[in-house]
Amino acid sequence: MTRIQTPRITTGRLALALTLSAVTSLPLRAQALAHTQGGAQATMPVEGGQSAFAAIAEIVKLLEADPNTDWRKVNLERLRQHLRDMDMVTLRSAVTTTPSTGGATFVVRGTGEVVGAIKRLTGAHVAMVEMMGGPRVVRTVLPDGVRLVVTARDGDPAAGAARIRGLGFIGLMASGDHHQMHHLMLARGEAMADHGGH
Repeated sequence: MTRIQTPRITTGRLALALTLSAVTSLPLRAQALAHTQGGAQATMPVEGGQSAFAAIAEIVKLLEADPNTDWRKVNLERLRQHLRDMDMVTLRSAVTTTPSTGGATFVVRGTGEVVGAIKRLTGAHVAMVEMMGGPRVVRTVLPDGVRLVVTARDGDPAAGAARIRGLGFIGLMASGDHHQMHHLMLARGEAMADHGGH
């Protein structure tokens, strides 16, 4: 029988192999370092990570770029709590939708801390919708959430009702361009942004 002998790796050979590996990887390491230190070919990531963290980071940049920012009033914790409410309502609430004349009725329910988030977030949003001339929203507070009766305000009532039903509860919550300004106002500590305990 022929025995096949495998070469034994001595400590010296192992050290040499590791040294060669480190030397050959130096160009790659140098290239990565150049990228992180703002080299000519640098490409930096733009995503801030977790969505709430990214939203807060965006607000911080705006506050720091504004020479009129009053840092004595800035309160990013208010914004963090608001974003936390948004997360709970978006992902952890239960919504029942019933078509109604001119729109739809949404019953939004939750358990535990989600109930408070539903009440705070919908209270703030209804106020903004009214201010911006959106659909009519009649909000009724329930023990475990809210009932929103949403109807088209102007124009073709059939088209308005179809839009409301198509958007659904979360689409209506997300519609409009007021969210970003609301977040900035919360962070600045402006009183008019303080709806429902934020």
